[in-house]
Amino acid sequence: MSNLTKAGTFALGGRAVNRMGYGAMQLAGPGVFGPPRDHAAALAVLREAVASGVNHIDTSDFYGPHVTNQLIREALHPYPDDLVIVTKVGALRGADASWNPAQSPAELTSAVHDNLRNLGIDALDVVNLRVMGDVHAPAEGSIKAQFTALAELQQRGLIRHLGLSNVTATQVAEARGIAEVACVQNHYNLAHRADDALIDDLGRHGIAYVPFFPLGGFTPLQSDTLSDVARRLGDTPMQVALAWLLARAPNILLIPGTSSLAHLRENLAAATIRLDNDALEELAMIGAHA
Repeated sequence: MSNLTKAGTFALGGRAVNRMGYGAMQLAGPGVFGPPRDHAAALAVLREAVASGVNHIDTSDFYGPHVTNQLIREALHPYPDDLVIVTKVGALRGADASWNPAQSPAELTSAVHDNLRNLGIDALDVVNLRVMGDVHAPAEGSIKAQFTALAELQQRGLIRHLGLSNVTATQVAEARGIAEVACVQNHYNLAHRADDALIDDLGRHGIAYVPFFPLGGFTPLQSDTLSDVARRLGDTPMQVALAWLLARAPNILLIPGTSSLAHLRENLAAATIRLDNDALEELAMIGAHA
């Protein structure tokens, strides 16, 4: 069993969580649509994650849709007192498995209620506004109406803390003028480093940064340098990629996802890896050349 505390903690939603968490997206069926291939295995992954010390789970009711939240409820409800469940709103799934914007106040409100119902809770720990920019890249534009709608739901007690996903630094600043921002979830990994300055700025304000696609997402990281460093350390390339993210900044929280117990254990073990200065310098050059 991995000792997740070795990676430290950071504040999320008013509570300190272990920096190695878990993302539930891959528990749904192919294309994040429909039921899992193996229902029992999905429940086992969730239960082992929490038993191993994970106290930060990322999800959304548009995964499936509804599938991952219902699995989380079945596997873990009633939830441990220290578990922070972060969800996101801002999209709907079409019958053809398409991802469609759902950004109006009415749609956001409906999505919050969907998450509450399927998770089986009265208030959501953290809700990220998932801005539907340019698929997996943010695009400028005001998010005032959307974030204000969520802030009003927070004032009603349905949401405890607010976050953002797929946003620019300008949009973060706009949101912070409306309500406190607990976290930002954007695309970032060893090879995709566009948010370097934003990560550091958020850290100065005590705001967590949660990279999605930390291992490359649908296009897994491929790098001779990464493979060489991993071989030298005796770890897997993906473990080293996660360890680099933990070393990158103390406000980074990880949510690698998997539907496999073996991969879950491999991911969690990355919390114990310590990279020396030589390894960090070599790995940092991957993003410089991307």
